[in-house]
Amino acid sequence: MTQEELDALLNENILDEADEQEAKVEAKEEVPEEQFEDKHGKIDESKGVKAADFRIDSDASWPPPPPTVEHKVVHQLDDVTRDSEVKATETFDKLELISNAGMDIEEGLAKIENFINSQEDMLQKLHSKFPNFHTFSQKLEEIAEIRGVVGKITNAVQDVSNASLEAMDIMQYQDIHRQKIERVINVMRALSRYMSSLFEGKIDDTKRVSSAVHIQGDKTENVVNEEDIEALIASFGK
Repeated sequence: MTQEELDALLNENILDEADEQEAKVEAKEEVPEEQFEDKHGKIDESKGVKAADFRIDSDASWPPPPPTVEHKVVHQLDDVTRDSEVKATETFDKLELISNAGMDIEEGLAKIENFINSQEDMLQKLHSKFPNFHTFSQKLEEIAEIRGVVGKITNAVQDVSNASLEAMDIMQYQDIHRQKIERVINVMRALSRYMSSLFEGKIDDTKRVSSAVHIQGDKTENVVNEEDIEALIASFGK
């Protein structure tokens, strides 16, 4: 006989005495706290663990994590899509800033190169008129060296600009991944709605009769047997 069936047998006048007797029975069946702890010192999960106290154990396959905010699948996927979109926008802004800066540098280098060309023309004219004046020839050599440095800087800036443009193209895949995740979310939500509709009942859960915790035949010691019932009834006659 289950606990619920026992409660149905007792009337309101003897509930207090029944509770006292049940407390004595439970005290006999109480298990020491040490038996609830496993070899790692953790509380046995079969005895019940609150969601706030739940800790994920890689060695335990059951129970699954509670449906808290950290473990709600759709919530986590929504956070991933939102955060990734924000970071992608920030990355695009930085890449655009790099590209614009590269264009400004190229314009500045073009002006420097024009100035170098004008100076080189002037020094060549002076060197042709005064070939024995070695200062002009030295300056021409320095200009040739500077021209080479400017050329390397120009090539480096172009490489940076091209790399930033390629990075922008690569970042387009992020939007594709976001769309794929959103598609998965929509499928999961549709499946959730289908399952909810499939298991929906005509009776509201608040009006539904509560089910017994233990039923006759269950393999558990947390039920009142016939001997306990007879002892309890006999105690009422004393």
